Amino acid sequence: MSRIYLDHNATTPVRREVRDALVRYYEDEWGNASSIHWAGRGPKDAIDDAREQVCALIGARPRDLVFTSGGTEADNTALYGVAWALAAKGKHIITSAIEHKAIIDTANAMTSLHGYEFTFLGVDEHGRHDPDELRAALRDDTVLVSLMLANNELGNVNDIALLAEITHQAGALFHTDAVNALGKIPLDVNALGVDLMSISGHKIYAPKGVGALWIKRKTPFEPFLRGGGQEKGRRCGTYNTAGIAGFGVAAELAQAYVKPDFVAEIARLRDRLESGLTARLQGSSVNGDPASRLPNTSNLSFDGVDGEGLVLALDLKGIAISTGSACTSGSLDPSHVLVALNKDPRWLEAAIRVSLGISTTEAQVDTAVDTIVAEVSRLRALNKASA
Repeated sequence: MSRIYLDHNATTPVRREVRDALVRYYEDEWGNASSIHWAGRGPKDAIDDAREQVCALIGARPRDLVFTSGGTEADNTALYGVAWALAAKGKHIITSAIEHKAIIDTANAMTSLHGYEFTFLGVDEHGRHDPDELRAALRDDTVLVSLMLANNELGNVNDIALLAEITHQAGALFHTDAVNALGKIPLDVNALGVDLMSISGHKIYAPKGVGALWIKRKTPFEPFLRGGGQEKGRRCGTYNTAGIAGFGVAAELAQAYVKPDFVAEIARLRDRLESGLTARLQGSSVNGDPASRLPNTSNLSFDGVDGEGLVLALDLKGIAISTGSACTSGSLDPSHVLVALNKDPRWLEAAIRVSLGISTTEAQVDTAVDTIVAEVSRLRALNKASA
């Protein structure tokens, strides 16, 4: 049975060039990058190179990038780092109902454990933010706004430059989770106008366990992890040299993925998948913002079909998709992102996410369409017979 992987928003396979870098820093250049002797010099150079490679992908200065263990740590660090630094100004933070759990669960913990107050912005039926709602939510004691650049489930791309401008006019700082935007669309921290940005390696064909938080120069910030002095004291702990080097190589390779022709081709395949399914399956719909979304992401609902059941049925056919974020795949609750859209409840259980990658082919898309159509039809027939 041939296998087709269409869950690249969950994670991506490590590229061969990245794997080669990992092997080098596991086998040959294995020293501690903080050591000043010969064993540490090679790893230190690798980290410096990776910092430049990653920053080139996001238009940033290398000195402002802090390596982390991934996007979750970067998100947590952004919230706590700014909150602690600006505690004297206030304890009010704004985020949204469709953020990644790394933001939402941290917000809930900061509320219950540390007395912070969070305002969660809503979205319309397409998952879009209303800038006026943000304006109304901002207060004198607001210290931070955290809104994601691209939603990992819907693929929506927010107008972060506008939202950051509104935030700055009110005297607050702005953080964006760009984990699922990295390597899919062009990013420039200066054009976005943000103060902090979270990214992760395993979304761009680097290994799991490495990410980064970009912190604009002079942004008030207190470290989340202390002890050792690494990353200029902003994120202490022994460097994951192999992972960081792999992240750097992956970032350099990703420069090709964000070029207009490549982005357009991925979007063409996504549109081919959606049109093929919606044309052949009555009672199907595409969730999210049709005007502004990632080129590789499609969130669809099929009336009368349980999304999880469809994912399992497709798995038996060798096709990997998901019902939403991999971080919440064990939950029995419907996706908090889809719940926020306020759609008919039947669409919540019927949703799946298909996310394409750099190796996805037109033939794979067509095979996926044929298989999804067949399985949706089969499951509908079974549900009707048992009704």
